[in-house]
Amino acid sequence: MARVGFVYHPLFLEHETGPFHPESPERLAAIVSRLRGTGLIDELEPIDPVPADLSWIETVHDPSYVGSVRGACPAEGIAHLDPDTVVSPKSFDAARLAVGAVLSAVDAVMEGRVQRAFCAVRPPGHHALPGRAMGFCLFNNVAIGARYAQRKHGLSHVLIVDFDVHHGNGTQAAFYDDPSVLFFSTHQFPHYPGTGRAEERGAGDGMGTTINAPLPPGAGGADILGALDSLLAPAVESFRPEIVLVSAGFDGHAEDPLARFELTEEDYGEITKRIVSLSEKHAKGRVVSVLEGGYNLSALARSVEAHIQGLMEIWRGVRSGEFGVERPG
Repeated sequence: MARVGFVYHPLFLEHETGPFHPESPERLAAIVSRLRGTGLIDELEPIDPVPADLSWIETVHDPSYVGSVRGACPAEGIAHLDPDTVVSPKSFDAARLAVGAVLSAVDAVMEGRVQRAFCAVRPPGHHALPGRAMGFCLFNNVAIGARYAQRKHGLSHVLIVDFDVHHGNGTQAAFYDDPSVLFFSTHQFPHYPGTGRAEERGAGDGMGTTINAPLPPGAGGADILGALDSLLAPAVESFRPEIVLVSAGFDGHAEDPLARFELTEEDYGEITKRIVSLSEKHAKGRVVSVLEGGYNLSALARSVEAHIQGLMEIWRGVRSGEFGVERPG
């Protein structure tokens, strides 16, 4: 099995969103409880996160926006940044630590302490735009992680795979004209946030390094796997990433209340193994996965467990001939 890191901190639970909000602290509590109950957490390497320096957050976000998030956090109760996105007294600290969790995971992977890592963080990030909070998201954890991998560790090509049921519009916006980051997304369309058409392929030097696979309501695991095989795999052959970052949203599960995909936890395991196979061939097996959506607590916890088990696989997909690849001898 691959050595897989697990990044978590109780501060993530202190980002309060108010009663009945789907992006609740109970999401992480359910994940940790499941991993402890199955014993899987004991097989993971704990990685302690540290708060991200603001200079790293500002590689993606406008400094004025970062300051506005800090200033919006109330002394008590909650405040709304938009109808869906709220902050509470500890939200800025939790968001800064969520970014730091991803950076800590990138360090651990690049330094060889683990081969892959899963970051159980909140608030999520992939909707956050350079100057705007959106869709429960404050800072774009994965996008900042990509910039960090490039500037701290000298990587030239980073792949981001987003399988959340909602399109990662913030991540796409961050790299739309950047040929050094390949962004691939599967998502329900039409659906929130309204972006992610197949025709959105990048701009300028980044033309072709944005790949969207919009899928209709009712899509399932076979549809996601088909998009990975037919669209992502050929692109990765020429792009040759040095690390793979994953926006791991589990709100495409059939039991999730916020969308209409029909995935199961077993599907998430198979999707993960496909991504691992690509990373093994092109990126020395380096994968950093970051929690995004998933709002049915039981389905989320089961799906994360299957995802982590998939991250622990070594060469399974490559050995079986997926993507037409054989393991080098």
